[in-house]
Amino acid sequence: MDPRVNAMRLETVGLTKRFGDFVALDQVSITVQPGTVHALLGENGAGKSTLVKCLSGYHSADGGSMILDQREQVLASPTDARRLSIGMVYQHFTVVPGMTVAENLLLATGDITSIVRWSKVRAELTEFMASTPFQLDLDARPADLSAGQKQKLEILKQMRLRPRLLILDEPTSVLTPQEADEVLGALRQRAHAGECSIILITHKFREVMAYADEVSVLRRGRHIASASVAVVTQPMLAQQMVGESETAALPIARGVTSATTPRLAITDLHAQGDRGTPALQGLTLEVCAGEIVGVAGVSGNGQRELMQALTGQRRVLAGRIEVSGAPFSASREENRRLGVRSLPEEPLLNACVPDMTVAENLSLRTFDQAPSSQRGWLRAGAVRALAGDAIAAFGIRTRGPEEAIRQLSGGNIQRVVLARELSGTAQLLLVSNPTFGLDFSATRDIHRRLLEARNGGCAVLLISEDLDELMLLADRIAVISAGRIVLDCPAAQADRQALGAAMGGSTPEPQPAPARPGVTGCADNEALA
Repeated sequence: MDPRVNAMRLETVGLTKRFGDFVALDQVSITVQPGTVHALLGENGAGKSTLVKCLSGYHSADGGSMILDQREQVLASPTDARRLSIGMVYQHFTVVPGMTVAENLLLATGDITSIVRWSKVRAELTEFMASTPFQLDLDARPADLSAGQKQKLEILKQMRLRPRLLILDEPTSVLTPQEADEVLGALRQRAHAGECSIILITHKFREVMAYADEVSVLRRGRHIASASVAVVTQPMLAQQMVGESETAALPIARGVTSATTPRLAITDLHAQGDRGTPALQGLTLEVCAGEIVGVAGVSGNGQRELMQALTGQRRVLAGRIEVSGAPFSASREENRRLGVRSLPEEPLLNACVPDMTVAENLSLRTFDQAPSSQRGWLRAGAVRALAGDAIAAFGIRTRGPEEAIRQLSGGNIQRVVLARELSGTAQLLLVSNPTFGLDFSATRDIHRRLLEARNGGCAVLLISEDLDELMLLADRIAVISAGRIVLDCPAAQADRQALGAAMGGSTPEPQPAPARPGVTGCADNEALA
């Protein structure tokens, strides 16, 4: 018997899906071989989500065919997909918060009677858990689980159903490097053993190259290319995704800082979280001019509270924040005088006024200064002219300065905020998850702007849950866990596994930042040049 008898072969032939006049999928034809991991790449809006929603029964295709194991099938609902043994793990959690792990696993099967014989169910679940690569406490509730454990629970829910085709939508976005390798390695092993075929949606080239067998690229609803991972390179995939003949190199080369005083100095910082529990517990960190310090950590370890404390959105209970040697409380006057700028997470909520225009949002830092203002009067013409210059300089795609900023895409909102924050001379740039949810082109542009700011002498604090992003951009990487810095090292010497262990809480005591003559805690940029 073929050892891959359970793994499904999938073929889409000319699959087409329209939403009104918009063609989301345009004659897409791909093949997923049984017992393989097939990566699906593409920018936002490329059609990835629409394709997998058609495969999982949430959308009905308007044209083309889906052929499962050489038989054409019509999927009119998720029930049809489940009947055909197609499972999907979504990017956002679908666990029921008030139920235990055991109850969530039982609920996922849909096989629930009016009376649940828990002794039998627990015996079955214990046996099932023993056969899986992930171990979770059956009595734990989602509130007791880390983000990585919740993601594992989502995968376990599908594994218990033994799908023949498993679709994974960004499954590692909340995992540490170790957890990501554990999850993807275990799933690839099951695929290669013939238990299922896997479609992996990811934006991380490293995951494609390390764990996928084949890769398909979508662009603007069309299938651009499919190939064996063994014969492609990351630049080739990037080029196919964006459709450009070549992609400009990022200005990675490190600058050299001769500062003797850190641009940003955070000492023994304490702050509470939204529920009144400690969020920052003695956090200490420094950032020098001409360097990017990346803060890595699993979501929920104080990153959000740190950014809010630095931007004046959260009360500091104890500790000191200094910018260029002066006490800093994030007042508008201090931001202007000390050149402090910020790009917080979810900028439409935290850095913009959604119903105001692009021009008005671009002027929020300078509306009361010349040339935007004269003798206390706002000069609308000058505001529009300055906005036009920023739109051109930062490649902001908008119908014009008078368009409401909420109408823009996520990447263009980020560009508006960056254009505003980098106007004038920024001395310190505070950035949090700047590329979350953005496509390849927008991500690359944001990265280039951050590097150019660093190379121009700006100090950049970059908080990101994407470790690949930090290892690409940062001069130093500091790991935050339980509200404090537990590891701080030059990025050039950073070990992915050591970083992941610290992110997972395996480093018991805070580690001192690497010293350099004259500037305690700042990276030796000469060594990184």
